Amino acid sequence: MKLLLVTTMLLSLNLSLASDTPTELIVKLKPGTNLPTLTNVKSVQNLFGTTYVLRTNDIKALLNQLKNNPAIEYTERNHRSERRTLPLPDKNSTITSDKLNAQDSQFNDPLVSRVWSFLDAAQNGVSVNSAYKLYGTSNTSPVIVAVVDTGVDTQHEDLKDVIWKNPGEIPGNGIDDDNNGYIDDVYGINTLIRDANGKATVNNKDTHSHGTHVSGTIAAKQNNGIGIAGIASNVKIMGIRTVPNDGDETDVDVAEAFVYAAKNGAKIINCSFGKSNNEGKRLIPDTLKYIADNYGVLVIAAAGNESSDIDKNPTYPASFDNANLLIIAASSSGGGMSYFSNYGKINVDVAAPGSNIFSTVPGNKYESMSGTSMATPTTVGVAAEILSHYPQLTYKQLKDVLINSVTKVDSFKNKMFSGGRIDLLKGLENASTIH
Repeated sequence: MKLLLVTTMLLSLNLSLASDTPTELIVKLKPGTNLPTLTNVKSVQNLFGTTYVLRTNDIKALLNQLKNNPAIEYTERNHRSERRTLPLPDKNSTITSDKLNAQDSQFNDPLVSRVWSFLDAAQNGVSVNSAYKLYGTSNTSPVIVAVVDTGVDTQHEDLKDVIWKNPGEIPGNGIDDDNNGYIDDVYGINTLIRDANGKATVNNKDTHSHGTHVSGTIAAKQNNGIGIAGIASNVKIMGIRTVPNDGDETDVDVAEAFVYAAKNGAKIINCSFGKSNNEGKRLIPDTLKYIADNYGVLVIAAAGNESSDIDKNPTYPASFDNANLLIIAASSSGGGMSYFSNYGKINVDVAAPGSNIFSTVPGNKYESMSGTSMATPTTVGVAAEILSHYPQLTYKQLKDVLINSVTKVDSFKNKMFSGGRIDLLKGLENASTIH
């Protein structure tokens, strides 16, 4: 599950991007204990439960203060460690509308024929057109999907009507109206830019294109006569900016993003990022367990783009074994695995179209991108559409539906757990039998 990430050189008066020099310490307390009195701590942030982030100018001194303290279960440093390149628009995409059969399209969006993943399983797609033809969109329930990524263009012509808006927040009044710890978080938060007290800010604008592209694949407005259509019909996209443009997200930023998403109603989180250098060992697995146990959230994550077996060469968060984590490889329009895709019989669950995926990018534009970053939102769109029809499904049931309703592909047999590519039509049929 690797996606690629984003970093922008940002200068601001009291706002700062986390430094390459560790200044944040993750501290988990044992149950029933409290943080000891500490010196040289600039701010204390409770992430969830008994897990905190301490911000300091002298992390060595802080570690010495905590050494052998019986209240401490563990400490981990937070830092940047592995920059990588995020997928960018491919000007030489070989997928064009004249190569696709749009006769059975259920959508009036003029560019939807370029979204080849809508084709049936026999044509190497995920059966979106057939699923809509049979099931329609009536009697569906809204699903909030968090896109933890480089941000999102909330004003894009094909996204503005599907963007989540915090119902408890009054825009621009400088007050935390809903008492969730964030001021004016109308459309989400930005964990990359923090104020002088270490609090995440709220401008989640996409300065790359990755997060906007992911969002369009999931939920671009259907049948509005504009651009493309997303896979899911009744979704609100919660954009959280956590992935820097140079692809080096930190564990603290990811954990805060996941918890924010869960507490504000997201049932599915799109995680199109990752890296082989696991900064810590416990914070992210603990966070995943927390949002599973307390909010029933399914996290769908990219397997990564190194053509590598992640059973042997782990990548994170894809290689964690949390029950609410679903890992995605990428497939091509030819039906095989994308040449760049990571794989793993144990650690990768399913495949989904990820090569030459046509979707939204900032500024009311549309481009193709390739990566397991693109296969992940394809899966998220399918998952969200199934959940909107069957909102009673638990995260475990939804995960099982996705795995058990794949179209088997012979060459995938030893490359992933399911041995197949996700399929919306089969998924809806499968979900209908669960009571």
